[in-house]
Amino acid sequence: MSTSYKASVNGTSEFEVSIEELLRLDVISAGENTYHIIQDDQSIIATVKSGDRETKAYEIRIGTNTYKVVLLDKVDELIREMGLTVGSGLQINSLEAPMPGLILDIQVSAGDVVKEGDALLILSAMKMENNILSPRDGVIRTIHIAKGDAIDKGQLLIEFEA
Repeated sequence: MSTSYKASVNGTSEFEVSIEELLRLDVISAGENTYHIIQDDQSIIATVKSGDRETKAYEIRIGTNTYKVVLLDKVDELIREMGLTVGSGLQINSLEAPMPGLILDIQVSAGDVVKEGDALLILSAMKMENNILSPRDGVIRTIHIAKGDAIDKGQLLIEFEA
């Protein structure tokens, strides 16, 4: 079974390219982000100006022309057909307790602006103190627990503004 990618160029042209076709290209690095490519006896110099691996979108200059290229595999195509965006994450609007325990400290208040990975609270569980971190950037809307509360797994702890 051949693996292939659907390539979209400048949002106007689409074509399919197989891994086998890509492997037949003669490609040599010609400097930082620049490649010398020989295909069908033609020499091409291509420079990758920018790229986003998450969305698989790249800006490539060939000669004086710049192309915006998006490469999608079969899974990406399925995600797109389902109406979702490739590379987009889920928007987490609430934080639930990952395990039962005791709230030792709450390090944020309603209205606080937090970044992904910021400490929100300390949860004591199984004789260990666990720092519970923010799963996203955002603003704290509501805190549903207080210091000293015993909580159950899955209990709503904090809500974020949408």
